[in-house]
Amino acid sequence: MSVLSIEGLAGGYASADHIVKGVSMSVDASEMVAIIGPNGAGKSTALKLAAGLLRCTAGRVWVGGADITAASPQSVLAAGFVLVPQERNVFGALNIAENLAMGAFTTPALMRQRREAVYARLPLLAQRRSALAHTLSGGQRQLLAMGIALMAEPKVLALDEPTAGLSPMAAAELFATIRGLAKDGVAVLMVEQNVIEALGACDRGYVLVDGRVVREGSAGGIMDDEDIRRLFLGGRKAQRTAAGY
Repeated sequence: MSVLSIEGLAGGYASADHIVKGVSMSVDASEMVAIIGPNGAGKSTALKLAAGLLRCTAGRVWVGGADITAASPQSVLAAGFVLVPQERNVFGALNIAENLAMGAFTTPALMRQRREAVYARLPLLAQRRSALAHTLSGGQRQLLAMGIALMAEPKVLALDEPTAGLSPMAAAELFATIRGLAKDGVAVLMVEQNVIEALGACDRGYVLVDGRVVREGSAGGIMDDEDIRRLFLGGRKAQRTAAGY
């Protein structure tokens, strides 16, 4: 059974506004899945619907076999689905250690234990634990945002445009970190505009257009699709990364 299963999900920002129109997706443990598509396709909205931040008008969402459809964001978090938004995903006035503590607000008794586990997984955060979040580089802030999410020990980590605004080198380093989390057993579902690098790092992908899945399959298969290359890659054939993922 997939760790995350989404079937026929529909909804938007108003009851009559169906930005997402019957989307179905799945992610297995240790799998990294990309959602790509043009602007306005409903990619980020789909994540928010699954996370309970927007109310869905149709469809079901399961995490680890538990139905979280229409559950509160707190219940979604408790079930193991954690969404890292593109913006406002860290507390700028707090240092790294304090930011991570905020990630354990629902389980304060486990905060120190989980923070040490995050430090072990993301050593840069341990090295700079006293640094204020607003002094970090873009890549370091995204790393901290993922660290906050990991404090909840997610089964599913949903990432909305994690490499937006990052340099190519910082984006490559972040993708490698995300891949490492997936190898540790976390199911990763990632919305990305950085199509070539995202597909190069992921196992599978979904292409959304106008709120609907129009293509799904292996990342390599999507990259080799002539229509996808023409629409999103400028006709170029993307290459898998040298790291083999």
